[in-house]
This record gives sequence, structure tokens and C-alpha cells, in this order.
Amino acid sequence: MRSVRFSVVTAAAAAAALTAVTGCAEKSDAKGGDAVAIKATDSACEVSAKEFPAGKVVFDVENKGSKVTEVYVLFPDDRIVTERENIGPGTKATITAEIKAGDYTVACKPGMKGDGIRTAVKATGKGAASAKRSPELDKAVAEYRKWVQEQADETLPKAKAFADAVKAGDLEGAKKLYAESRIGWERTEPVAESFGDIDPKVDVREDGLEDGQDPAKDWTGWHKLEKALWADKKIGDNEKKLADQLMTDLTDWQKRVGKAEITPTSMANGAKELLDEVASGKVTGEEERYSHTDLVDFKANVEGAQKAYELLKPVAAKNDPKLSAELDKQFAAMATLLDKYRADKTTYVFESYDKVGKDQRKELSDAVSALGEPLSHLAAAVAK
Repeated sequence: MRSVRFSVVTAAAAAAALTAVTGCAEKSDAKGGDAVAIKATDSACEVSAKEFPAGKVVFDVENKGSKVTEVYVLFPDDRIVTERENIGPGTKATITAEIKAGDYTVACKPGMKGDGIRTAVKATGKGAASAKRSPELDKAVAEYRKWVQEQADETLPKAKAFADAVKAGDLEGAKKLYAESRIGWERTEPVAESFGDIDPKVDVREDGLEDGQDPAKDWTGWHKLEKALWADKKIGDNEKKLADQLMTDLTDWQKRVGKAEITPTSMANGAKELLDEVASGKVTGEEERYSHTDLVDFKANVEGAQKAYELLKPVAAKNDPKLSAELDKQFAAMATLLDKYRADKTTYVFESYDKVGKDQRKELSDAVSALGEPLSHLAAAVAK
């Protein structure tokens, strides 16, 4: 549920970013092993090092503003290298990533809107490009890449069944197929989001559109069809066109996903991102506000995070056995809790989320926090 889309920075945004960073600390580069500090406020994104050695890079983020923020490290074409969402006011976060030599942009997004306040940075030297990974981590990356492709391949026929029902004008049939068509996407969403342009086409919510975009013509994807099916309760010619467009965009995802930049730390950070997705959209009921199928997405997000963890576990358990033990415990607790909301553990038929009460939502939220905290340390464990 990427709430916004990245685009080329406008002249005004670039000027604002330049103004915002003029007050940055004078330190311009970091030595090997030093963390790069990022101080985010409502009007600035201060990066302590404009140059740092390529390889394992640790970003220490502090949100000193009054709004929830997100921090991204972006390739020049706006593909995502690494990110951390939902950093609350007065809180800190640490992001560990493998970064090759080259030019990048750090973007802070107060309020989680727009292109963000941007700062150009550079990774120098050989670093990650020349570092030899352990065979265990190479295997984890290869297996994860294979699994992500399988999820995309398995999603296409399910999405086609949903799209065909829409095009046939079968309102109830489309409703029944909607949630299942999204499972593979939700399991692997951080990989899709890394491209920058696919997620806004297929999974954006109406309130996630950029300022100036018209929901009537600029909003596409699953959630616009969700609104038509449950809120508007009608399928017209426009919805049928949207179904075709959804298949076009998902086919693009299927073809490109195998070429995604994947590293052990991106797998670990992606697992944390999936828990952030749960915290920001599923627990609150915002993601599937019309269909109330949030628990299906919730389960798929958790499964995606657990898959990444299980593949990285041989190294994580060796480097940080206490962390691995805690993650095992919390993933098991989460599975048990979610099972309370489905009658058959072999299917994805969950209780409608509008029937889940305040106390139950609090219990789910607490479980997400209990899992998300140790999961935030997984990248550091596999990068040791």
C-alpha cells in the first residue's frame, strides 16, 4: 500500500530541498564503519555525510519533527534502495543496507506525502561490489528471488479471474475473487515498490494520490475497483477498462520482478516494511476500507516477512541467536493470533474486519509491535 508515488522532482520541490539542507551539519563524508546520521524535521532532511564508503551502510534516523515521516535511499531513477516508514515524531530508527558505489538520493517525507525533501549523496569505493558474500546468504537471495517470481506467476491467473468477473459484470463473483487476487502481491510488496512506478498504478488508495491528481482519471488499480464493487455497487464500462489496465500493470510486474535488486539486507528490511504496512494500513482498517478484507492482506504481509526471515535465519541465528529465538517466538504468536479470525487454517477466508472490535484490534496492534521491533534488527544481524 504505497501511499504515494515518486516522480521527478519539480523545480519548486528541488528548490525547497536545497533550502532545507542548507542548515545541515558541515561534516561531508563518513569513514568506513561510521553511521550516517539523518535528522528529519517537518522542513528539513539533514544528512551528516554526503559521501560514505560503499558496502554495508548504517543510517541512524531521528525524527525531530511533529509529523510521522518516512526516509528513503533512492537510485537516480527513483527505484528504492532501502526505506523505513512510519517513523513517529521524537522517535529513532536504524537502517542497515548494502549499497554499491554510485550516486543516490536521501529523501525524508514528513507527513508521508509528496516527493520528499531530498539530499544528494554518494557511495564511494568498491565496497559491496567487491565483497564476497557467504554461500548461505547467496543461497538465501537466490531462493528469495525464485519465490518472489513464483508469487508473481501465481498471482496473474488469480488476478485474471477477478478481472474477468469484473468485465463480465459479475458483481458478487468479483467480490469473492478480489482478496485472493492480492495475496501474492501483498506477500512481496517491498520488491514491487522498489521499482517506484508499479505500486502506484495497482495498489494506491484514493487518499494516496498526489496533490493535483484527479481520482476520476489518475486513480487505477485494485482499490478503485474495490470501491466500485463495495461502495458504489456497480460495474460500468470504466470499471471494465480498469480491469484490463490492472492486468496490463500486473503483467509488467511479473516480467520485471525477476530483475529486482535484491540483497540480504533488502530482504531483511523488506520484511520490516511488510510489518510497517500492517501497522499503517491493515490494523487500522484503512487498506481495505470498502471490502474489509484487511485480515487477508495482514496474513499475506506476515507470510512474506516470515519467508524472508526463514531464508536468512541460518546466518541470523549464527550471528545473533537471541534475536533469532525472539523472532521465532513472535512469528509463532502472530500465526496463532491470526488463526483466531479464520475457521479453516487451510484457506484465506477471514472474518470481515469491520466485525473486529476495538480491543481485538489493540491485541493485533500489540502483536505487530512485538514482532516489528526484533524484525527491525534482522538486517544488522545478517550484515555482520
